[in-house]
Amino acid sequence: MTIKFGLIGGGVMGEALLSRLIARGIYQGAEVIVSEPQAARRSFLQQQYGVAVTSDNCLVFAEVQEAVMLAVKPQVFSALAQELADILPIEHSPLIISILAGVLLKQLEAAFPQMPVIRAMPNTPATVGAGMTAICLSAYTHPSHQQKAQQIFSAVGEVVEVAETLMDAVTGLSGSGPAYVALMIEALSDGGVAAGLPREVAKKLALHTVLGTAKLIEETKLHPAELKDRVTSPGGTTIAGVSELEKAGFRSALIQAVKGAAHRSQELGKG
Repeated sequence: MTIKFGLIGGGVMGEALLSRLIARGIYQGAEVIVSEPQAARRSFLQQQYGVAVTSDNCLVFAEVQEAVMLAVKPQVFSALAQELADILPIEHSPLIISILAGVLLKQLEAAFPQMPVIRAMPNTPATVGAGMTAICLSAYTHPSHQQKAQQIFSAVGEVVEVAETLMDAVTGLSGSGPAYVALMIEALSDGGVAAGLPREVAKKLALHTVLGTAKLIEETKLHPAELKDRVTSPGGTTIAGVSELEKAGFRSALIQAVKGAAHRSQELGKG
């Protein structure tokens, strides 16, 4: 069977994408090859998903026809590029998809000359199929490459296309955002305990309040401010709580968190 999809790096995010692609029938296990340095990890991925495995990154590029995803640590990108330099460019030119944080399109284009490259930023909820991925396209990509990337990342959640200049902002919002939401859930839970609730009850209430509110906004298309206004009755409990959040600078703190993370992403991208 033709090898259509290659994965370089079989870590958590790589496996999350792999598992969804196979579960949704986008690729069959026999159409996939994974390059992974750890023998135990190779054995696990082979047994779990029925994919071919190797420790040879060059073999992936020699075999794959459609798309190769780079899912290694950004720190090893230079070594990977050097390793592949002798065999690239190759005649069949698969789409290169990078999920390496801070590695710019110009660096990817230099490493993969005249090949279609897409840079992507998925976030950790992708591991449970609820991710948010932003993609940006290089000079050699065509609409078919964009469609392929959309298909791949739709397997783990939602996808948006942005200009590369906005990728640091994406990192600050959706890339780092799960940590902000986790902090909010923890704080809501602590507030419940402070108000007298048992810890497990408070945690469940906090978690499902956040889940349910997000689902409500998504399905009804309500503006968040409109939902807030619907819940806050005159002189009621909710407006009293909102007033405390405003005094504490809750919204401003979140805005500054996104800006701070985006700025740090910019710094890291400069090396």
